[in-house]
Amino acid sequence: MRYTFLMRPEYSGRKSRVFEPSSTEPFRISRSKIDLFLECPRCFYLGQRLGVKRPSTAPFTLNNAVDHLLKKEFDSHRAKGDAHPLMKKYGIDAVPFKHKDMDRWRHNFSGVDTLHAPTNFLVFGAVDDIWENARGELHVVDYKATSKDEEVSELNDSRWHDQYRRQMEVYQWLLRQNKFRVSDTGYFVYVNAYRDRKAFDGKLEFDVRVIAYKGSDRWVPSVLEKANKCLLSKRIPETGEACEYCPYREAAGRAFKAAILKNGGKTCIGESGTIKKDETGTPTSARLF
Repeated sequence: MRYTFLMRPEYSGRKSRVFEPSSTEPFRISRSKIDLFLECPRCFYLGQRLGVKRPSTAPFTLNNAVDHLLKKEFDSHRAKGDAHPLMKKYGIDAVPFKHKDMDRWRHNFSGVDTLHAPTNFLVFGAVDDIWENARGELHVVDYKATSKDEEVSELNDSRWHDQYRRQMEVYQWLLRQNKFRVSDTGYFVYVNAYRDRKAFDGKLEFDVRVIAYKGSDRWVPSVLEKANKCLLSKRIPETGEACEYCPYREAAGRAFKAAILKNGGKTCIGESGTIKKDETGTPTSARLF
C-alpha cells in the first residue's frame, strides 16, 4: 500500500542545492551546517544530500537589533582606530580590526571562507567582529544577547554554550586558513537584559560583560572529513541523541499511517476537500485530518 503525504509548498519539491557525490565543484558548507552535523547527522543528511531542510524558525529580531547596534558602536571605534571602553575596562590591549573585507566577512551568505581541499568543501562563516592586539594577533569576537535573572560571567556546560564554543573555534580556524595570525583567545560580548525593573518605559537596560574563551580548532578538519563521508554514503545516518526533529518526524509519520489505515487506506482530505497543486500539477498542500 502506498501512502502519499501532501506537503506545504516549501517541502513540495523545491530543493536547495544538494551535495552531489560525482560533482567536482566545491560544495558550500556553513559553520551552522557543521554544527548541525554534530547535533544530528540525519537532519544534516536530509538537508544537504536530499534537499529537505529543517523548518525555519522565527527570527530573533530583538537579538538582531542588539547585534546591529553593537556593530555600529564598535565600528565607530574602528573608524577612529581606538579602543572601545569595554576593552579598557577588561584590560584587553586591542582595537577593532580594520580590513577591507570586514563587511563581507560579516555577511551571512559570504562570511570568511576557505576551500578545504581533502573534502572539496568551501567552508564559510559570518563573524560578528574581530579585534587586533598590540602583537598583531586577531581575536574573534561574538556578540550574545539574553535575558536571565542570574549574572552571566562565564560559559557553562550547557548545550547552547558548547555551540558557542564551537562557533568561535570554527571562526578561528577559518581566519587561520586565510593566513592570519589568530590568538587562541576569543571574546564574547555578552549582554543580559535586566528583568527586575519596575516598568518597561519603552526601553531595555543591559548588563554588558566581556567573557574570554580560549579555544582550540584542532577538531574542525576531522569533523569536515566525517561530514563528507556522511554525504558520500548511500545510507541515511542515525539521529542525534538530542535531536527534537527526528522523533517528531517519526511520530507524525506513524500518526499519518494509522489515520490512513483507519480510513480504509484512503487519504483524509480536509473540510474543503481541495488539494492545491503547483504549475506542474504536483500536490503542494492539503489538510489531512
